[in-house]
Amino acid sequence: MTTDELKNLKSQITVDARGTSCPGPILAAKKSIGEIKSGEIMEVLSSDEGTKNDIPKWCQKMDFEYLGCVDEDGIYRLFIKK
Repeated sequence: MTTDELKNLKSQITVDARGTSCPGPILAAKKSIGEIKSGEIMEVLSSDEGTKNDIPKWCQKMDFEYLGCVDEDGIYRLFIKK
């Protein structure tokens, strides 16, 4: 997906993990993914740059679709399709 498509993407749930460092954002994502149905989208907000690597790897391991990341002034918006 393009950056513009990601910016306009509507998620069913947003997980705010800003201000936490590894493994905080990935743990928050793991806890919240159960709140959405298959085919729905979760957005993870993080200020930890390592999350840009952790989330895609976790998605691959769990067979979720990683849609991409938008960097907005040091806040990373990562999108996952369950």
